[in-house]
Amino acid sequence: MPGGRGAAVAAAVAAALLLVWGAVAPARAAGSPGERIAEALRTSPVYVDPAYEQAFTAGEQHKLERRIEASGLPVRVIVVPFVTGDAWDADPRKMIDVVRDRLGESPRKEAVYMTLSGTDGFLEGREYPREGTHQANWGVAAVGHQEDMDGKSLYAKFSRALEIVEAGNGDEVYEKATADLSEGPAADGAGGGTSWLLPTLLTAGALAVLAAAVLVVRAVRRGGAARGAFTSPRSVFASARKAGVGDLRRRAQRELLAYNGELLARDLGEEGADSALLQLALDAYDAAGAVLDAARDTPDLAGVLALVHEGRGALRRSAPERGRGRKSRKTGGGAALPLCFFHPLHGPATGRIRWRPLGRREALHVAACGTCAAAVAAHRTPEVLTQTHEGRTVPYFEVPAEESLWAGTGYGSLGETTLTARVRRGDFSRTRD
Repeated sequence: MPGGRGAAVAAAVAAALLLVWGAVAPARAAGSPGERIAEALRTSPVYVDPAYEQAFTAGEQHKLERRIEASGLPVRVIVVPFVTGDAWDADPRKMIDVVRDRLGESPRKEAVYMTLSGTDGFLEGREYPREGTHQANWGVAAVGHQEDMDGKSLYAKFSRALEIVEAGNGDEVYEKATADLSEGPAADGAGGGTSWLLPTLLTAGALAVLAAAVLVVRAVRRGGAARGAFTSPRSVFASARKAGVGDLRRRAQRELLAYNGELLARDLGEEGADSALLQLALDAYDAAGAVLDAARDTPDLAGVLALVHEGRGALRRSAPERGRGRKSRKTGGGAALPLCFFHPLHGPATGRIRWRPLGRREALHVAACGTCAAAVAAHRTPEVLTQTHEGRTVPYFEVPAEESLWAGTGYGSLGETTLTARVRRGDFSRTRD
């Protein structure tokens, strides 16, 4: 019968489509690393790359799965190797972004991701949305600094991270775990051939600044209406120049924490705001966190401050300008000046100057603070940030550009690409190899 024949044909077509879909779906899942991870996370909150199967056994994975399920939290654990040139340029944040995209998760969907950091022995946490209450970003990072976790298994470390996220006190745990960083050795030379001072105790004023920053962040997380922009005082940079590398690391951590508070306080959906600049501000936070995780010395920590400065500039310029009864985008006269080229710990530059390095024919146009600009105008050598390279103390900008992102960019003075974009595309991690 025609009806029976039509039904048979329809059934055959449906069966064929199912076969095709069945063949295509696995192929799509296996089409890229991000898709494979996303597909696995649909059935389990823990994904472990085959490269780590001996270090993180199937039995341990199942135990962690049960602990996550018992917690009731939207936690996902991804354990994959990060190597230069991989699908996400050795950047855990980029990997998480890719996986979330493959899962179809919206920016407002609650989730906590835990993964390995780009720095050996450390973990990285990302919480969504950004104003979440689990304090996962700092809480997960704290595990790598806890003495009792040194040398422990991946299962033990991720289990501890889960405990911290459950408690929701990650900021406090991180501060406690990193308290000893201020006792580190002196940093590489600062400027003019003089060595940096030994680490000093934080002053009462510095502690007050820290306490204020923490209170701002906590108030915002509780739904506070704080809207005031935090401006880094030049005293921050003056103190940083006198600190040891341990104190400078803590200062960079506090600046990043304060910037996090500024981002949380900002209404990202504000009418008339520049979405591109807002995205740069958010990306700068991610980039600064990545550099802080892998920072080895003073130039790297100065890079964290440079990225935070770049992000704050973008955040400030993204705000809509209100006037004459209408809203229009506030351009702010273009990109803000970066930190001082000669010594980023001098603070923000006040203008651009023409400078010809000794022994060079070509001149550069660099951003400089008032003191360095005056020194160049008077034909004097400005104070410069130095570092050790091949056994010698040299100005940071004399290190080959392929070995130092900071030498290649002058902390934002050189080139058209933002520091944030260069870190996120992997330029910083490539110089670590």
